[in-house]
Amino acid sequence: MLDNIQLIFVWAPIINVQIILEGIFLGAVFALSAYGLALVWGVMNIKNLAQGDFVIMGGYLSLALSQYNLNIFLILPIVMIIMFFYGYIVYRLIIKRVIDQDMFTSLLATFGLSLLMQQVMNLIWGPEVQIIDLDLPIYDAFDGFVTIPSIKIISLMLAGLLSLGIVLFMKKSRIGQAIRATAQDPRAARVLGIDTDKVYAFTFSLNSAICGAAGVFVSVIWVLQPFYGITYSVRSFAIVTAAGLGNLPAVITAGFGIGLFEKYVGAIIGTAYEVAAPVSMLLIVLVFRQISMRKNRQAVK
Repeated sequence: MLDNIQLIFVWAPIINVQIILEGIFLGAVFALSAYGLALVWGVMNIKNLAQGDFVIMGGYLSLALSQYNLNIFLILPIVMIIMFFYGYIVYRLIIKRVIDQDMFTSLLATFGLSLLMQQVMNLIWGPEVQIIDLDLPIYDAFDGFVTIPSIKIISLMLAGLLSLGIVLFMKKSRIGQAIRATAQDPRAARVLGIDTDKVYAFTFSLNSAICGAAGVFVSVIWVLQPFYGITYSVRSFAIVTAAGLGNLPAVITAGFGIGLFEKYVGAIIGTAYEVAAPVSMLLIVLVFRQISMRKNRQAVK
């Protein structure tokens, strides 16, 4: 570990450029998934344990569409549309029944949904690790110390445009304003004539579409496996816990932060510990918040 630290920070600091770039690419995907989770959590008070499985499902749909020689600019909107309607069906069949229930019921329902999705994806696509190779150019710099696949640049730009579109949609559209009003006070929203059931259905469907987009980026940048969804769920919960609900800039910042942290952990300790990085970050955030709450209670006394 000490040798790796010396290599990164002393002997070959140019490696930091590669690590930072990888962290940014990774963080963009994490931020999308986490914002969808924050949306459902903040509006519907549903902690979706199947969040990562929605991401993986979007990735497998991307894999299926890539066999027809479609490019990412066509695959992305098609997957988002399919995942939107899938989210609507899931809401009507499962989520609608647990909205007003206690937290344990919603956790149990989404955990069951996660297991079901994993098994279905395993039956359809098999347990093997898969990836989409779009055969796009790879750029290098600094005598080959830094390599940047063009697909990662494209994915980052598309993720940025999608995030901007979500922000504008939530601020400018009528349904976006209805979602924000429902998140603040569902009862008051009903009094004002807002159909909260339709808002909930659209919110969960939108979350599913966002996860689908994240899955497309995962499929062309990293790898797919039916049981990898839990890793994205953990990362999403870590980001939302750190950033809070309904704050997209904070979610994006936390997403990039966890992406960088994960890549540095992998470079210093080993890639086998990368997935453990967001878990440790989640524990640190929870402990810090618990300490802050205790201090606030003591100050009130």
